[in-house]
Amino acid sequence: MTGTFSVVVAGFGWWGRHMVNRLALTESFNVRAVIEPNKANHADIVALGIEVCEDFETALAMPDVDAVILTTPNPFHEEQVTLCATAGKHVFCEKPLGLTGESARRSVQACIDAGVTLGIGHERRFEPGLEALKKQIDDGSLGTIMHAEAAWSHDKLINVPAGDWRTSKEVCPAAGMTAMGIHLTDLLISYFGRVKTVQAITAQRSLDWETGDLVTVQLGFEAGMTATLSAILNTPHFIRMHVFGTAKWIEVRNDTHPDTPGGKVRFVEAVTGQPSAETIFDWTDAVVDNLTAFRNACVEGVPYRFSYDEMIHNIEVLEAITHSAEHRETIHLNN
Repeated sequence: MTGTFSVVVAGFGWWGRHMVNRLALTESFNVRAVIEPNKANHADIVALGIEVCEDFETALAMPDVDAVILTTPNPFHEEQVTLCATAGKHVFCEKPLGLTGESARRSVQACIDAGVTLGIGHERRFEPGLEALKKQIDDGSLGTIMHAEAAWSHDKLINVPAGDWRTSKEVCPAAGMTAMGIHLTDLLISYFGRVKTVQAITAQRSLDWETGDLVTVQLGFEAGMTATLSAILNTPHFIRMHVFGTAKWIEVRNDTHPDTPGGKVRFVEAVTGQPSAETIFDWTDAVVDNLTAFRNACVEGVPYRFSYDEMIHNIEVLEAITHSAEHRETIHLNN
């Protein structure tokens, strides 16, 4: 890599702050400005030596900006992706890309039409343990894939203010799906391809959130395997991916959240008649690794790890999960 990639971060909430702080530790990125209409956050941005913009128009008029990183509420993503693309800026969108398949499709098309690169905030594809799992899936080491179990739960958001957008069914449908579960469907799509059927249930057990505080999902894939996933918004940290094949199963468990350095990742393999084997991976900054891959795609034309079809299909699955949970019915995707 050569040269500094100049970016604007849109939004200075929990994840926007994390992005700015992590990118400050790199040599390849320059955070040129932060778009933040909330004046209460401006002093914190200025203290970091970063310019504040109250609107997109001001930021997009800056000639030395290569890309915009969106960490804004979910319903704004399509409009903001299109605005950035039309201005000729590459755009990295935090998940979810949209709340409907059609919305995601329009965002992708806007970037294609403008000739800019679209990145997506699914950093877990860059975790070494999950990369090792995908390699064994792809090379056939697990035999015929039968089933996968995935979970991602934590209590990082339980103290958000009443009425916060994260608690809204309209803005964050299907409980923990847009916060955590959508990362799991992204991984499963990258492993197994397109989803054929969806069954989902949400519940409200401990938080007074309109959207609910837990979701469980059953997926059937076109390729024949099945998967279950869960996302819980009020429980101690837990991240797990477990894939079962006829020759081997592999479980990957994370000690910490992607935003928390220092945790270990346990990679366990089991074959019939043999003791299970465990490999330990250190925590890596998968968020920055994803942004670096996005930067390399923008600047050097290096293929990005996510296809546009995968980005769109993940939102189609989110939409199906939302509908299934709301109406208690099985959704058959038209692929």
